[in-house]
Amino acid sequence: MKNRLAGIRLGAILVCSCFLFLILTGCDKLNFFGPKKTVKQTSSVALPVKGTVIAKVNNIPVTLEDLSQEIELYNSLLPADKPEAKITTREQKISYLKDEIIRRLLLYNEALNRGLERKEEAILMLEKSRREILVVELIKELTRNVKAESSEIEQYYNTYKDDLKEEEERRIRELAVSSEQEANNILIQLLQGADFATLAIEKSKTPSSKNAGDLGYIKKGTKFAQFDNVAFSEGLEPGKISNVFKGPDGYYIVKLEAKRGGQTRSLKDIWNQIEQGLTFLKQRQKIDELVGKLSTDPKFKVEISDGPIK
Repeated sequence: MKNRLAGIRLGAILVCSCFLFLILTGCDKLNFFGPKKTVKQTSSVALPVKGTVIAKVNNIPVTLEDLSQEIELYNSLLPADKPEAKITTREQKISYLKDEIIRRLLLYNEALNRGLERKEEAILMLEKSRREILVVELIKELTRNVKAESSEIEQYYNTYKDDLKEEEERRIRELAVSSEQEANNILIQLLQGADFATLAIEKSKTPSSKNAGDLGYIKKGTKFAQFDNVAFSEGLEPGKISNVFKGPDGYYIVKLEAKRGGQTRSLKDIWNQIEQGLTFLKQRQKIDELVGKLSTDPKFKVEISDGPIK
């Protein structure tokens, strides 16, 4: 239970960290809207260009920095088990520029040609986007220098290191029969030296009997609660056989073949994870403090009519 709670605790702050990362870095990296001008407004004042221009669509510039930021965000959002999907080569970057950024700006210009920026729905969406972008800028400004200290990371680790173990896996063989008497008879045979795998094939009524009762390496929660209590008990060592216990499908006996994992991870191994999680919590606290202050400030009038909410 302690392991699970610690895992949930660290997992939760890491999930929240990823969410905050998207808030702090995502919106300003995705140039969905481009400068606010129509195609025909070529005489309007252009926004200053910062960086190396690598493309233009109707005089809207795309910089090398824009491309790099989008690709960095794209790569960061890919699953860890898909490294081959990352954009890394020059050819891939040029393809992304053509297939994504330029494509998007072509569609943007066509939307302006059709006057879609004057539609009520578009105006409302643009205003909502403006609010979100300004909130992101405020959060970035507020949390820019808020980071977890080394002492805080070490304290967290020392407090929870016994709970932050790798999840243990055990290779288990099982055998289940209908009656307790039959199970006890089989247990006697096993204690007298009979082969567990052979008896599992001959006697067990579980689906695993075709594999000589071998479940492979499993974690807690794979089977039912009493199975976990027996198969993952500290007293059951590799090569040992359990007593008979009752399960949903009859009376069980298990054998522990091997176990792996369960070691406490070093601080070095999980330093970055803890740092990321604690930094998020400190940043969130900073934001919450400001929101609490603003919510009582007479300059900001908050009105809630929750009657229609069902």
